[in-house]
Amino acid sequence: MLARLDRAFEGQRRFVANASHELKTPLAINRTLIEVAAAEPDADHRVRGLAANLLAVNERHERLIDGLLTLAESDRAPADPAPVDLADIVAHVAAQFAAEAAEAEVAVTISAAEAVVTGDAALLERLVANLIANGIRHNRPGGTLAIGTTAIEGRARLTVANTGPVVAAYEIDALFQPFRRGEGRDRVESVRGVGLGLSIVESVARVHDADVEAVPNPGGGLWMTVDFP
Repeated sequence: MLARLDRAFEGQRRFVANASHELKTPLAINRTLIEVAAAEPDADHRVRGLAANLLAVNERHERLIDGLLTLAESDRAPADPAPVDLADIVAHVAAQFAAEAAEAEVAVTISAAEAVVTGDAALLERLVANLIANGIRHNRPGGTLAIGTTAIEGRARLTVANTGPVVAAYEIDALFQPFRRGEGRDRVESVRGVGLGLSIVESVARVHDADVEAVPNPGGGLWMTVDFP
């Protein structure tokens, strides 16, 4: 029975991955056709405005496909695990989001001590990136985002805490489900996200035998903790 279940889950992962790859090609073609049409000399402002809207929709669909592909690929054990320092990943990823944080008027602080994990560096980078992105995008102007790494009794720990809207305790579990953003924030609201961020975080943590915990901050936002073995 367990073998059949494992084959069924693997078949689902392969289907999602294959479907995602197949869908990326027509989206890329659509993007090219729209860009060419908008660049035509006789294209007026209405055509260019429509093209801009279509490109935004196309870009969101591309992000959705990339997210589904990552979700399918992250739900399996790393093929070649190696030691990775979470502090290095945090420094690298935080630098990538510096401009976005500044634009959102979110102050980012980092307290990164050595925290070595054995796993897949690319997947761990995606986990950190999704947590930081959520911490910035679900925040408020003048808010804060605190990121930390440490080692406690041989276990590496990553923490990401942000200010933002108040999150009820009963909403926490739903936030880790695909396409869910909490009460009052459905799957079509977000311009930059597609509702897969925390699903991918949970999937990457699971294949690394890590524990993910989210706790509401009293003043709004979340305190996220990922404990690795």
